[in-house]
Amino acid sequence: MLTQTTAITALNLKSIPDRWGPSLVIVIGLAGVVAVFTALLAMAVGFETTLKSTGRTDVALILRGGSDAELNSGLGRDQGTLIKQAPGIRKDDDGQPLATAEMMFIAELAKKGDRTGSNVTVRGIEPKGMKMRPQVKIVDGRMFETGKRELIVGSGVTRQFEGARVGQTLRFRGSEWTVVGVFASGDANDSELWCDVEVAATTFNRGGYSSVRAALDGPNGLQTLKDALSADPRLAVDVTTEQDYYSGQTRQFRQQIGFLASVVTFIMALGAIFAALNSMYAAVAARSREIATLRAIGFGGTPVVLSVMIEALVLALIGGALGAVIAYLLFNGFSVSTLGQNFTQVVFAFSVTPALVIRGLIIAVVIGMIGGFLPALRAARMPVTTALREL
Repeated sequence: MLTQTTAITALNLKSIPDRWGPSLVIVIGLAGVVAVFTALLAMAVGFETTLKSTGRTDVALILRGGSDAELNSGLGRDQGTLIKQAPGIRKDDDGQPLATAEMMFIAELAKKGDRTGSNVTVRGIEPKGMKMRPQVKIVDGRMFETGKRELIVGSGVTRQFEGARVGQTLRFRGSEWTVVGVFASGDANDSELWCDVEVAATTFNRGGYSSVRAALDGPNGLQTLKDALSADPRLAVDVTTEQDYYSGQTRQFRQQIGFLASVVTFIMALGAIFAALNSMYAAVAARSREIATLRAIGFGGTPVVLSVMIEALVLALIGGALGAVIAYLLFNGFSVSTLGQNFTQVVFAFSVTPALVIRGLIIAVVIGMIGGFLPALRAARMPVTTALREL
């Protein structure tokens, strides 16, 4: 059976150039399915990777109790001081707690090529805010000076939005801010604008903070900090690691994109299956006399079924590989922005990973198997005498 299957499959594959039209229908259809599926999930993977890489396991994020995002959180100044003095926080070189109280608010910037404004995050930080984020580097200009209305801008904001370059002035909420530097971190921080927290509080009449970040003192630092803050009746806060916080922010987006990818892929897959069925039926019909002749000289039905299935799978793999290449060339590293959980823009890049390519190829193989199965059965069950009489 193996010898017969190999022989018939070789004949089928050699004849593909003579049937390039129907074969191309299968290849292009599956390429489209895999490319769309891979691109959609590459968006979810890129968003998730950007946020996950932002968080650290050795840094705690403290929010007001019940807040699911920094923008919804509010802590008084006295609460910020209490939190920073709690046990479980690592000391800095000066013997003071390595912690920073921060403030978040929303500003509006216009995307490049778009007149409408989009929400972006402006974060007020204390001097130790940069030390808490060693991955952040100033790549253009300088750090803002405390006490001045100056901003440093994430590289993602500079790429996606107008007016966010060094030397330019941004106006929001009735105040003007000068951009003095651009920073890069390779994570979600690249989607933000940073300024002096005290200047922001004065400018926007804010009496407190949005959150407190604290470097943890050893493996048990998180639990120690949680226990201390929960035992203080003056505080009602939630404590988590940065990594857990940012990972949680990706859940809803991943679910939405996953659902969209499933629906779109299912619809396109149905079209690709019908295209494969039609093309393989046409291929079987065109070779009916050839198949009947092979059956007449002793070839079995099973090798015929397998040969047709193999042909369909080969075309499916070619289409799937083509779709993966198209998705990679067009979308891998493609930078976009979308609304995050804080209702502000998060800049991220599509990420076409090997795992996504493999999933796309599996989908192509499944579609190829479904599209080739019925034509293969027809070829095997075709009456020999009837097929030999066909012109």
